[in-house]
Order: sequence, then C-alpha cells, then structure tokens
Amino acid sequence: MRIIDIEGLNLPSKYDEEFKKVDFKNLFTSEFKNIETYEFDIMGLKSVKDETVYENSLFDITRNFDDKQIVLTINSNIPEPLCLIHKIKDDDTFYVNSLKVEVKEGAKASLIEVFTNTSENSAYSVNRSFNIEKNANFEYAKIQHISENNSLLYNANFIQEDDSKVKFTSFELGIGFVVNNYINIIDNKNIEYNLNALIKSQNAANTANLIKTVHNNESSISDINFKHSLKDESKAVFKAKSIVNPDALFSKAFQNSNTILLSDDASIYAQPHLEILIDELEASHGATTGTLDKEQLLYLQSRGIPKQKAYDMLLKAFESQIYDNINDILIKEFIKDYSRSKYV
Repeated sequence: MRIIDIEGLNLPSKYDEEFKKVDFKNLFTSEFKNIETYEFDIMGLKSVKDETVYENSLFDITRNFDDKQIVLTINSNIPEPLCLIHKIKDDDTFYVNSLKVEVKEGAKASLIEVFTNTSENSAYSVNRSFNIEKNANFEYAKIQHISENNSLLYNANFIQEDDSKVKFTSFELGIGFVVNNYINIIDNKNIEYNLNALIKSQNAANTANLIKTVHNNESSISDINFKHSLKDESKAVFKAKSIVNPDALFSKAFQNSNTILLSDDASIYAQPHLEILIDELEASHGATTGTLDKEQLLYLQSRGIPKQKAYDMLLKAFESQIYDNINDILIKEFIKDYSRSKYV
C-alpha cells in the first residue's frame, strides 16, 4: 500500500503555498505492508465517529483508515499529568491513531505524550482534537523521538471556549521525518493559546511545523514560540500564519522562530506570517537564524571554562527557554528525566 495510490484522498502538493518546502514524497510513496490502528492500553474509553470539518487535508490521512476517535474526558482537576506512551515496533507498517481530549468547564488538567519507535520503514499518522471548555486550563507536552527511515505525521485541532487556557509544548528529538500540523480557530472570547517547541535535530532529520491560528473574537492571545537547534545535515521548516479578523478587537498575536545552525549543512526555511485586519491589537512576528555567539564563547573561555563546556552551556541556555515556559512542575521533571532507552 502506498498513500499516494489511495483513491479519493486529497494529498498536499509541493505547489500548495500552505505546504511549500515540505517534502512529503518519501512518506507518500513508501510501500507499507500493513495498516494498523494503534490501540491505547486504557480501559473504558468510548469512541465516536470523527465528522469534524478540518482546515486542511492532512487530518484526512488518518481518518481515511480509521474514522473513529477515542474520547478522553476530564471532568475535574487532576493532580498529576496523564501520560500516554506510543511505541511503534513493526516494520513496513502504517499506523494511525485518533484521540479527542475533552477538558470540561473549570477543570485543570495536564497530559504528556511520548512517540518512539524501534521499527524500520514505518509511519505513524496521528490526529488530536482538543476541546477545552469555559474557564478550563490545559497543559500538554509531547516528546517525538523517531528514528531514521521512519515518519510521524501529527495533526492537532484546538477548540477553546470562553476564558480557557492552553499551553502546548513539543520536543522534537529524533532523526526521522516529522510533520506537525497545528490548527486553532479562535471563535470565543478571552482565550489564551501558547504553542512552544524545541526542535533539536541531527544527522539527516527532516522536521516541519505548520501552524494556522485565526482570531475571530475579542481579547484573545496566541503566542507561538519555536527554537531550532540543527546539526549535521538536518533540515527544518517553520510556517506560521496568524489571521486577526475585524471582530477580534484587542487581540494579541505573537510569532517567533529562533534557529541556531550548528553545521554548514544544516538549514531552515522559516516563514512567520501575520494577516491583520484591525488596528486595536498587539502583534509581532520574527525569525532569526545564526550560530552560537563567538564573543560569548570567548568570554566564557577567558573565565577559565573549556571550549566544549562553554559551547554546551550556551546551547543549553538557548534550548532551555522552551523548557522554562512549562508551568506544570511534574511535566518539567518528566522532560528533564526523559531518556529514549526507557521507552523502546
């Protein structure tokens, strides 16, 4: 089975502006022997048919093979983060998984997901729907650690009601092909939406982050902050589009991408984009690309710090800004203690 051969499936093209610079060819033309729905090891969760009208076609890849969503409902405050571990083991297999997370009115909750694999030439297509009700507070962190010759397509769709908060943090640590696709159409008031990520790539890793945020109502905040640390021949794409429509008075829309290239062969295509249709707002966007500051390196060395240690200190300071944005102490501890060997 090849994805490109599926009849009626509308796949993105390299000519589509939304997917420009994202090379899906290997994923869409790979030959998979098996198709599997990845099952959660959780008892008692119901499933519903996924009839959502999504903003782009990437969600339809998962839904083409399995149109059922597992529903995780959080009715009240939970003291510790829930944790879901995904381990892809079978070779030449295309896995799919769809989860709908409902955080009910006034609840405070957090969730961690880890995506790892020991497979060869396999792919995992994941859909996530996050429905956050009034006055709810939801924090989410994910670690993606996919090995070479494997792929992960992660699609996230957010629906937030009045006065809700979402803080979402992603850590991309693998050397495979990964596409993250984030959609948030903000139709309600006083929304807080924070999307943070660290892309720490090496070898021939290829990572793309596609982000669309639309403000349709007043007094909401979207804050998108991505850090890229790229070594060897790794590649990254950052495409963020935020639209602030006329009814979204007093909104705040921020986008920021910072990249450190740690080799001559590493590269990034960064395209932050704001589309502003009102005057009464705060907004900014930017993208920087460079190397570690040589003057800072020399300064640290002049204080007696060995060159390699000084290099590591500066890189850690750059990368830790994403870690420091996490609110939940238990999520911080999980990220700090994470080791791939524990989950493969």
